[in-house]
Amino acid sequence: MVGRAHPTSIIPADWPKNYQEAVALQEQLRQQVRLIPLPHPPRFVAGADAICDRADEKIFGAIAVYSYPDLELVEEAGAADVCPFPYRTGLLSFREVPILAAAFARLKHRPDVLLVDGQGIAHPRGLGLAAHLGLVLDLPAIGVAKSRLVGQGEEPGAAAGAASPLILAGQVVGLILRTQKGRKPFYLSPGHKITLKECREIVMGCVRRYRSPEPLRHADSLSRRFRSTLWNPNGTRSDRGHDSRR
Repeated sequence: MVGRAHPTSIIPADWPKNYQEAVALQEQLRQQVRLIPLPHPPRFVAGADAICDRADEKIFGAIAVYSYPDLELVEEAGAADVCPFPYRTGLLSFREVPILAAAFARLKHRPDVLLVDGQGIAHPRGLGLAAHLGLVLDLPAIGVAKSRLVGQGEEPGAAAGAASPLILAGQVVGLILRTQKGRKPFYLSPGHKITLKECREIVMGCVRRYRSPEPLRHADSLSRRFRSTLWNPNGTRSDRGHDSRR
C-alpha cells in the first residue's frame, strides 16, 4: 500500500543547518544516552537504513520489522524527502534521523530493538546514528557499521561469532564482530537502552544465510527499491511514503 503524500517536509524546523550546530547538539544529546539491559527478550527486531540519490538531494529511508528469534518478516515501511544535511564524517545522523523517524512512524508493530546501519557510541562524540535515532525514538538501538570510525582493536578470529573489543581512550565502546566464517567483520556498538553483550547476542541471532543481519539486509534492499520507485526520472516527487505489512 502506498501512502498519501504529506503537505509539509518531515524535517524539523529547528534541525541543525551547519557543522557547529550539529556538533553542539551531539554534545548535548550524548549525556542522555543510557546503556542499560533490555527489560525483556525482544519479540520484534527491526533494521533501519537510508540512502541518498546520486545528486545528494533526495533521501530514502526504510525499516523492516522481523519476529525474533524465528526471523519472519512482519512489516516494512519507508519514506522519502529532500536530504536535510550534507555529508560530513561523524554527522551521518543529521542526514538520516528525520527520514528514518518518518518511516518508523508508519509502522503498526513497534520493534523491541532496532539495528541501524551506522555507529552507536563508537563515535568521536559518543553519538552515532544508532545512538541519536535510539534517543529520538526512545528505543533500544544497535549500531552495526561496515567500517570503523574511531577506536582500536585486533582482528577477530575467523569463526562465526568471533569478536574482539573496540577500544577508545581506554574504554570498550564496541566489538569487532565476525558474523560469518571468513567474511569481513562488522563494527558493533550499543546506541541506546541496551548493553554490548545484548548487542552481540541479538545481531548473531539475526544472521542466517548472509553476513549482514537479516532485518538490516532487508532494510538496505528496501531503501534502494524506494529510491528506484518513489521518484520520477525527471526528479519530481511521485510519493513521499510507502508502507507494506505482512
